[in-house]
Amino acid sequence: MRARLILLSATRFLAALEESGSVSLRTGWVPRHLVAESSDGRIVGLVPLYLKGHSWGEYVFDQGWADAFQRAGGSYYPKLQGGVPFTPVPGPRLLVAPDAPMETRQKLAEALAEIGTRLGLSSVHVTFAEDADMDALTAAGFLERHGYQFHWQNRGYGNFDDFLGELASRKRKAIRKERESVAASGLAIHTRVGGDIQARHWDAFYDFYLATVDKRWGSAYLTRPFFDRIAETLAERVVLIVAEDGRGTPVAGALNLRGADTLYGRNWGAIVDVPFLHFELCYYRALDYAIAEGLPKVEAGAQGEHKLQRGYLPTRTRSAHWIANPSFRRAVANFLEQERPAIAEQMVALLPLSPFKRSGEA
Repeated sequence: MRARLILLSATRFLAALEESGSVSLRTGWVPRHLVAESSDGRIVGLVPLYLKGHSWGEYVFDQGWADAFQRAGGSYYPKLQGGVPFTPVPGPRLLVAPDAPMETRQKLAEALAEIGTRLGLSSVHVTFAEDADMDALTAAGFLERHGYQFHWQNRGYGNFDDFLGELASRKRKAIRKERESVAASGLAIHTRVGGDIQARHWDAFYDFYLATVDKRWGSAYLTRPFFDRIAETLAERVVLIVAEDGRGTPVAGALNLRGADTLYGRNWGAIVDVPFLHFELCYYRALDYAIAEGLPKVEAGAQGEHKLQRGYLPTRTRSAHWIANPSFRRAVANFLEQERPAIAEQMVALLPLSPFKRSGEA
């Protein structure tokens, strides 16, 4: 049941991206999905796949590889990218039907490498893949790359104070002060789900999204119709946390999607500058919701070591990379052999910064 829910939500999200024009030639994500069919024409496997002329919106950074290959006289782009555009969510990438033949996942992995060769591409990349997919991809000749994100685990908390009770005193006080500061701002914060999210909330949130993009990246991928599509097709999965001023006007928001056992933080934006509002909407309110709903995990997206101070701990991610040119493949493989232990060391070094009590601490 969990696997079916994940696949259904993923395909609806991908469809919303395409139907809204968020994924298109305009944004440099051209859909080229790989489909496996049985002898009677049933779809038994699928890999969401995109032909790309850049490396933006992936969250596993290979621009350095592209520069090196192009300085050596090669053409790194176009490349094939397998994953969810603009969304660093670990999950299934080689989608296999429950009644598919046992070898379907491996056949999909091998087909990706074959397509890369047939099209004369420099590389094929599958990012934030699950373990079963990684096993098939590495067996098909893909190189493995590690990274990490910050995830929060629900240890059976009854409420937010239960979570705070597991933190060191200084960290606990800091979080309480941040939440009190936002509460004193006069903003009203609402967690809206499904049909409780009105068109005016989406209009406001799109403005927040554009404001954030303008500050950080300068290019908006998601279109306004994208939010209408997910409201229609994923209504029961959308959790929008909205801050409103005294007139009831939305001034900030955080968009989350609910999975079978995880709340996924996606986008945030604001048109006001209120200290700690970002932490309240994106992290603390997400934890409130997860605890109330009994969700075991919250994933707040890529990067951001400030998440560590708020109970989100480093969690390893895995990606797979097929490189066509033998010399370049060796160079990338050597780089990854050095990067993987470095990533592990970074994760270990971050743990002492966790807000949780140390062993023996009262």
